Amino acid sequence: MSTTDVVEFWNGVHASRPAAADPRPNVCLTERVIGLPPGDVLDLGCGGGGDALWLARLGWHVTAVDVSSVAVERLRGVALAHGLSDRISAQQHDLHRSFPDGTFDLVCAHYLHTPLDLDRAVVLRAAAHALRPGGRLLIVDHGSTAPWSWAQEPDVRYPAPQEVAADLALYPETWAVETADAPARTATGPDGHTAEVTDHVLIIRRAV
Repeated sequence: MSTTDVVEFWNGVHASRPAAADPRPNVCLTERVIGLPPGDVLDLGCGGGGDALWLARLGWHVTAVDVSSVAVERLRGVALAHGLSDRISAQQHDLHRSFPDGTFDLVCAHYLHTPLDLDRAVVLRAAAHALRPGGRLLIVDHGSTAPWSWAQEPDVRYPAPQEVAADLALYPETWAVETADAPARTATGPDGHTAEVTDHVLIIRRAV
């Protein structure tokens, strides 16, 4: 599938949702990152921009990327409206074909799922290599299907965090699994309804 097709698909997804004036961050991000000293962070698949805004408010310098030009332009606008454009660089990338430049103290990949072509292992391996020594890669995947999810395949299987780590085939002397768990929580969907969902949380730390 061409980049144009991928962009059109995700532009349609984002354009179908109203733009949020102050989008919410992902719960797993706020729980797992709050104690870390601010530095440079890469937000892969920034979507509505809630994570990027939350991180910028804490003092992080954020490189936020998405394949959707709609998502990127919306984030640029909301960052400007909140006085955070000097801390957020919103960039359009098709991670199937390009990866952002730079090195980071933190790389976040929240729900980097797609029905289109994307070799997640290649992308996440590149993210691990983009870490500075002491930096962390935070991967949060779906462990269950929320009622409001766009993906409602009845036979879908969600790999455990340990499986995701194994697929990355990183040298244990350089990258260590710090966290691999599957917490359950009560989530609120776009329509205000709640449901119990499971997240698969993987944190990999670069030692050297």
